[in-house]
Amino acid sequence: MSDQEDSVLSNGVAVMEADTESIATQKSQILLDSTNVKSETQSTLIISKEDTSAESVKVEDRVTPNGSAVRSQSQETDPSRDTEAPTKLPRSPGPEQTTEGVKSEELKAVPLSSANVATTLAPADQLWCSGRDQAVRLRMEGSGPASETPITIHQMFLEAVESHGDHPALSSKKEGQWVNLTWRQYYEQCRVAAKSFLKLGLERYHGVGILGFNSPEWFISDIACILAGGLATGIYTTNSPEACQYVASNCDANILVVENQKQLEKILKVKDQLPLLKAIVQYKGELQQKEPFLYTWEEFMKVGEDVPDEQLNAVIDSLRANECCTLIYTSGTTGNPKGVMLSHDNLTWTARAAGTMVDLNCAEDTLISYLPLSHVAAQVNDMWIAMRFAGTTYFAEPDALKGSLGATLKEVRPTSFLGVPRVWEKMQEKMRAMGAKSSPMRKRVADWAKSIGLQYNYSAMNKENQVPWGFMLANNLVFKRVRAALGFDRCKSFFTGAAPITKDTLEYFMSLDVPLLELYGMSESTGPHTISVNNDYHISSCGKVMPGCKVKLENPDEDGNGEICFWGRNVFMGYLDMADKTTETLDQEGWLHSGDLGRHDQGDFLYITGRIKELIITAGGENIPPVPIEDAVKSETAIISNAMLLGDKLKFLSMMLTLKCVVDDNGDPTDDLSPEALDFCRQHGVTATKVSEIIANKEPAIYKAIQEGVDRVNARATSNAQKVQKWVILERDFSVGGGELGPTMKLRRPIVVKMYQETINEVYAVKETQ
Repeated sequence: MSDQEDSVLSNGVAVMEADTESIATQKSQILLDSTNVKSETQSTLIISKEDTSAESVKVEDRVTPNGSAVRSQSQETDPSRDTEAPTKLPRSPGPEQTTEGVKSEELKAVPLSSANVATTLAPADQLWCSGRDQAVRLRMEGSGPASETPITIHQMFLEAVESHGDHPALSSKKEGQWVNLTWRQYYEQCRVAAKSFLKLGLERYHGVGILGFNSPEWFISDIACILAGGLATGIYTTNSPEACQYVASNCDANILVVENQKQLEKILKVKDQLPLLKAIVQYKGELQQKEPFLYTWEEFMKVGEDVPDEQLNAVIDSLRANECCTLIYTSGTTGNPKGVMLSHDNLTWTARAAGTMVDLNCAEDTLISYLPLSHVAAQVNDMWIAMRFAGTTYFAEPDALKGSLGATLKEVRPTSFLGVPRVWEKMQEKMRAMGAKSSPMRKRVADWAKSIGLQYNYSAMNKENQVPWGFMLANNLVFKRVRAALGFDRCKSFFTGAAPITKDTLEYFMSLDVPLLELYGMSESTGPHTISVNNDYHISSCGKVMPGCKVKLENPDEDGNGEICFWGRNVFMGYLDMADKTTETLDQEGWLHSGDLGRHDQGDFLYITGRIKELIITAGGENIPPVPIEDAVKSETAIISNAMLLGDKLKFLSMMLTLKCVVDDNGDPTDDLSPEALDFCRQHGVTATKVSEIIANKEPAIYKAIQEGVDRVNARATSNAQKVQKWVILERDFSVGGGELGPTMKLRRPIVVKMYQETINEVYAVKETQ
């Protein structure tokens, strides 16, 4: 063992209590009884086809958040009902409409204790939609977890404030000290920010784009946007100005919240292409220029001081659990990113279901926020599950993934931790490197302990309940110390998700008694759909379906492998303004098609066995469509015939290239360069006539020309993760006869990977030794 592995943390987290003075103008916030200003809609609770007994269909009186009674009737639904695009629904009351004509004597204040009551739902007949102001029919059932009463984000927030108002909600470092916001202070700041959004002109169902690293301001902006009736939209910090412009335009952003000058400059470059943009707020650092539309965070939080509570309360009261409140942008295999529309119910129901499945208890969970919040996994874990269970979220430093995460882990000592595979791989690499420097005695002890740890965890996984001899000694000598050195001494659950992880990494951590629990889902399923838990997991499986959800394997082969399809209240509303893409992903019965192949074992554990769609998911969890990058490289360099992007489960993107050549009578490639390739060579002063000559000599002019073409493509990349870092020229072009191409000349990616696995290994090994 290394010295670092041998160290033990003995200190707790240094926390500086934040000023407890209320941010808002009132100590006790009130809700508005605005029955006369909200739309008069009934709460229609839906049950599934399987739960249509007479007992499950009933009429009942419910109380709305404003205290008024609503008569609601559960209705039988059939998943096979037609799912044509619904007619455009009237917009719910916006800020202007909700306050107009309301007199002060009509306003009835009620205590901050209405979080647990039902909400009304907007009328909806369809399971999906593509309009920002439309609603959907919820996938509710007559009993069980899927029958729970829908609530809004605001109601879920109030539950946390009501039950744990003085418990720390957010903690961030200021001048080297951790500073807390309690759940009550957090809520008050979200209200203040929501008023400022209204004052700055945020329109109903329009976006607030957030571009920056994780911080309390990120959370507050997101939730305040929702409370003010907008669509909260995260934007990746690695996005190019053009990619930022696309997202901001697509979500109709009225306001953009940016972290610093670097991110501000991106927006200023494309501001003229955003006619709906009214204001930009910078939440860190001083503004380097003064413009009427630019605000510091401090200025922004004062903008809405004169907005009355009644105006904000009226907007909050008009929120509907089956309407959109958040957009997650994800890439398909081709084309522009798609805005995944998530409803209040998507978020609140999923947060409860996932947290309950992993056995979270209220006010007990401590976690670290460091993964991009524009990604569904981080947002659901850090914001919504934490809110549902009143956990405490600590914010890592912006350079977390470049090295500082380790120090933050040791300070915070989280009770649960979510890492993408690349994070676990980096830990593994670092610990192995340190272990290699240990003394022979330490190495022997560590190797013995790890063999015991692996044996123990396989036994526990298989429910054999056999503790191998020496486990307690290994635990005291090694496992406890390693956990403490990593900051995991309090951690109960270690999760991995957002990308596939190798068995080698899983077994390495199992051997240290740190079993990694795999999750599986997608943006369109509000994050998790299957989850592994401590007492019920299997290596290389992504767990079992969440209670209240369903998995169907469509068109299974003889081995049981079929396309994984999802059903549940976590299934998204649709893609914003993309009805055609929505109906490609949701079938007529409302099942969400993942594009992934999977199988179940006898214990109902789900295993991912392949991918129908060609999306590459790197080890860092980045979703990258390969076709546009491949096509761009081919168009930049005329000598290239085929290009295949690599990077699935890997640390960075690389590319295998083939050169244009003459084909024989059977259509098989030869070693002779094609006329077009020969012309390219002549233009660059090269006399070679064969593919093998160019590769053998690594012809400098040709290699330079290809690199320049790749550089031009990289310059247009929407993020650093989409840049090609290495490439290699193969000796033979792809062909149908060779097996690389299908009958329609489509690239058979899994087969090509197997054929060229040795070459791929060399490409990535070279990179690692540099």
